[in-house]
Amino acid sequence: MLKSDRFQAILTLLEAKGAIRNNEIMKQLAVSDMTVRRDLAELEGQGLIERFHGGAQLRNLYRQVERSHNEKKIIHHEKKEKIAKKAAEFIKDGDTLFLGPGTTIELLIKCIKADFLRIVTNCQPTFERLKKHKKSWKIYLLGGELKEATQCFIGEITNKSLNELSFHKVFFSCNALNEQKIMTSTFEEGQTQQIALNNSVERFLLIDHSKIGKRDFSVYYHLNDVTAVITDDDEQKHYEKIEKEEKYIV
Repeated sequence: MLKSDRFQAILTLLEAKGAIRNNEIMKQLAVSDMTVRRDLAELEGQGLIERFHGGAQLRNLYRQVERSHNEKKIIHHEKKEKIAKKAAEFIKDGDTLFLGPGTTIELLIKCIKADFLRIVTNCQPTFERLKKHKKSWKIYLLGGELKEATQCFIGEITNKSLNELSFHKVFFSCNALNEQKIMTSTFEEGQTQQIALNNSVERFLLIDHSKIGKRDFSVYYHLNDVTAVITDDDEQKHYEKIEKEEKYIV
């Protein structure tokens, strides 16, 4: 069993029971005591669980099943439109961009004023919207394994392509932002976004306020490596967590 599959299985057990003993995990997953201890230590390091003598319990509950791309479209739609409009101000003629998955990123496309761009994405809905714009844009869709929920391509094929590319700017979103930790629902999607971010000069995180202070399964980037955060003005108290970073509140 892959480590990512073990993590999902452990969290599923914890979500059902609230707390679980190490020996029960060993029995359920058919793994050694050392493997269980190592996995629980890593999950604790991600802030998802708390260990106690001989077992572990959930720290914070999160959605075990991620919302689909279409479901996310209707959540905070007006806020996302404002965030996208602000983000478009940072795009200039001649830029090479990577657009990550997410409904806010999809909304960004109609706000872009620049005529001459090279745009790479691994997200099918973003690619479909890009095709509708009659501008001098070179558009690239990276293939790979399709993640059904977010309609984005991930995995080895996608990552090999991304490893050979460089960008001026990446515009991306996430499922959760807690202190310095930027999180998504799977290792694989996070790994793909991480490669694009590492290969870019500037990195813009676009999130509505509902993501701030939340947690998800996999940490894939850290806030201090982001160029700027673009978010909305609801629930001002959450901004204490990102106060030291350059941010734009719309």
